[in-house]
Amino acid sequence: MAIATLPSSHHLHFCFFSSASSKFSTTTQLCLNFPPKNRLSLVICSSSTSSPPPSSSSPQVSEPTPTAESCVNAGLDLFSKGRVKDALVLFDTALTLNPNPEEAQAAFYNKACCHAYRGEGKKAAECLRTALKEYNLKFGTILNDPDLASFRALPEFKELQEEARLGGEDIGYSFRRDLKLISEVQAPFRGVRRFFYVAFIAAAGISTFFTIPRLIRAIQGGDGAPDFGATAGNAAINVAGIVVFVALLFWDNKKEEEQLAQILRDETLSRLPLRLSTDRIVELVQLRDTVRPVILAGKKETISLAMRNAEKFRTELLKRGVLLVPVIWGEGRETKIEKKGFGLSQKAVASLPSIGEDFDQRTQSIIAKSKLKSEIRFKAEVVSPAEWERWIRDQQKSEGVTPGEDVYIILRLDGRVRRSGKGMPDWAQILKELPPMEAILSKLER
Repeated sequence: MAIATLPSSHHLHFCFFSSASSKFSTTTQLCLNFPPKNRLSLVICSSSTSSPPPSSSSPQVSEPTPTAESCVNAGLDLFSKGRVKDALVLFDTALTLNPNPEEAQAAFYNKACCHAYRGEGKKAAECLRTALKEYNLKFGTILNDPDLASFRALPEFKELQEEARLGGEDIGYSFRRDLKLISEVQAPFRGVRRFFYVAFIAAAGISTFFTIPRLIRAIQGGDGAPDFGATAGNAAINVAGIVVFVALLFWDNKKEEEQLAQILRDETLSRLPLRLSTDRIVELVQLRDTVRPVILAGKKETISLAMRNAEKFRTELLKRGVLLVPVIWGEGRETKIEKKGFGLSQKAVASLPSIGEDFDQRTQSIIAKSKLKSEIRFKAEVVSPAEWERWIRDQQKSEGVTPGEDVYIILRLDGRVRRSGKGMPDWAQILKELPPMEAILSKLER
């Protein structure tokens, strides 16, 4: 989650939260809030529906009142362990305990993350809308949190984004302002070159400014007139210098624009959503350092043939981290998410740990790489096919390929384009080209 655990005081603080139900056993929530580096959260579940009466000999200890902060912290801990349903209860509880604005923002935001994980798009949107309007949540937080990747693929996100845009919020294009910084890192001497270009242009211009009157005097002739040949030669050199350095400056600017366009395409690519074989939706950026996606774009018959051919090399391709991403041209059908506007299908939702019978046993963080690796198989399904097609066509234009042709695009482990080509790939050649995931070359590629 992007909303970090709320800061706790520097004193040891105990709070007990108890709830009883005729259907479930009593649950006592014990939160021990230490300074940030020593925070601990425990959940103690009793087996009976009522607590035994205290003995007369035991001392009476009053139970401290739970706070919104302690409930948010405990909810975050449960969420990180995959206990999404229990975390949602605690975030709801925090909102009933007179939270301050910071605590309320954290509770609503993290409720949205829980709903998004459960495939409840409308509920997630309502929580985020409240956090944006009433508690000053920044829209950029929603854009960058991997726990909201599935929500960003839903129509509810588009609606929320449009509402934020009309309200004057930055709705996700702020990274364009950072493109120049990325470009400067990739081309660190461009600024130095431009400085010298401008300096030489200025020097040649000043020299030409003083040379022109001398050239006029040389043309007019007479006593004391400068030599025409030498003066004309100096003027020609200055003008040629101006032309050359202006051309170099324009060329450098054009190369920068091309580089910025490529960086923008890379950033756009990293945001494109995929559905893994477990029905979990992730953005491509979350797969960096884990797989080498191979995007296959073309007609349905062509893609089907390429996929069948890839099956022959499945084992070796998996050793090299290949993940097939088929994109069929003109695929206008809406996904289940887009039809319902409400998250994953019922079958997918039933498979999620937040409502499954054994989700308590899944203690790994939902954003842990180890878990993500176990969910990745040989093929992934694109979400929002129109966005994928738009990116592929832009990439084709940049490489001089007619948009709409059958192409394949191989990505590196770091998410950048490794190479691309027309038609479908030669899988035997790809096996020779790509090193196994354990190889040194793969480690250098990360």
